Amino acid sequence: MSVTEDTDSPAAAQDLLVTIGAGLLAGGISSVDVEDALTGLARTMGIRKLRVAALPRGLFLTSGSGDSTKFERIGPDLRFDQTAKLLDIVDALRARRLTVETAKSMIESEVYAAPRRWPGWLSRLGAVPIGIGLCLLLEPGLVNLAFAAFGSLIVAGILAVIGRWPNLSPLLPVSSAFIVSAIMLIGYRLDWLESPLRTIVATLALLLPGSAVVTGLTEISAGALSAGSSRLVSATVQLAMFIAGVAGAAAITGTGPQALQNTQLADSTWQLSALGVLSATIGLMIYLYTPLEHTVPIVLTIAAAALAQLGIGAEFGAAVGGLAGALTASLVAVILSRLPRGPIWRISYVPAFLIVAPGSFGLLNASQLEFGDGGGVAGSLLAAGATFFSIAIGTVIGAAVAHTVEPKDEIVA
Repeated sequence: MSVTEDTDSPAAAQDLLVTIGAGLLAGGISSVDVEDALTGLARTMGIRKLRVAALPRGLFLTSGSGDSTKFERIGPDLRFDQTAKLLDIVDALRARRLTVETAKSMIESEVYAAPRRWPGWLSRLGAVPIGIGLCLLLEPGLVNLAFAAFGSLIVAGILAVIGRWPNLSPLLPVSSAFIVSAIMLIGYRLDWLESPLRTIVATLALLLPGSAVVTGLTEISAGALSAGSSRLVSATVQLAMFIAGVAGAAAITGTGPQALQNTQLADSTWQLSALGVLSATIGLMIYLYTPLEHTVPIVLTIAAAALAQLGIGAEFGAAVGGLAGALTASLVAVILSRLPRGPIWRISYVPAFLIVAPGSFGLLNASQLEFGDGGGVAGSLLAAGATFFSIAIGTVIGAAVAHTVEPKDEIVA
């Protein structure tokens, strides 16, 4: 079924574009990709003069046909299964398999009204395998793993409290960092735990704004200065609150700066690294409500990205490893999207991106600013910035490849 002027009015098409744009932004898609997607979709609908400005928390849109500019405030974040379904609907619209009214009805019934695939408590418990998996990568000692598992249960409990009382969400960064760090540092003071910083980071990585930092840098590189700058400022403030929570816990427990040195006591073997990636992948899929029908391409993309990041990063450093991981995730997702019944590339890419950019390396370096000397501060800032920038570069290159190879009748955002 095709979109025709007889069945779909320009006003209805414009309303649908606003709904789609707001949904994609709520699903974590970058502002640049949302603008590109809506512009391409408008041409399919016969709207030739679409003007759109997407921001992280708002969308401005006008069709240029005499209609007033519409503004849509972005609502609560969509689950990943909702975002994946919305991308499928947009893809069908671009391929002219749906009318505007049918697409609008599907978005209401199959996206916003879609029930959770499993209970919220189970989703929050995904924090446990994520924390254990990242601890296997960062500091794979048995005691560290036990503390990471317990700390991840604390994180799951904090997420449950935030879900029950959303007004408390601004306290999430500092409260979670303080509580988890206090537990780890008390263990350190009692000589139960060594290398507490890496264990803290593994436990908190699920909550860190690493993906927001990379997305903001990607938007700025594409010319979306307002969207990218606002996202970067928000992520930087959140990261600073995490660091303040760690520093506060160190002060309360009387822990000296030697406890927060970025040192690794035991190297992670390739077997432990593989087990860590597997554990983090399972946890992330549970936490994000990942569509089960896309499990195989998502797992393949994550495995390839993790292999590239860990392998190349071990040889050339975290920054080059981040670049390789992001670029590999993009390329593998594009290749899988070209297979019969393969998902849209971004459905496979987003979970892998969250594995590549959890923010761990940034906090490992930035959390020492409170305790290091001048040279240490400069080195930490440079290391954290290089890691984030390299992942952003890989993301930009991968997105450019996706836009180049995808057929014109499919959405690439």
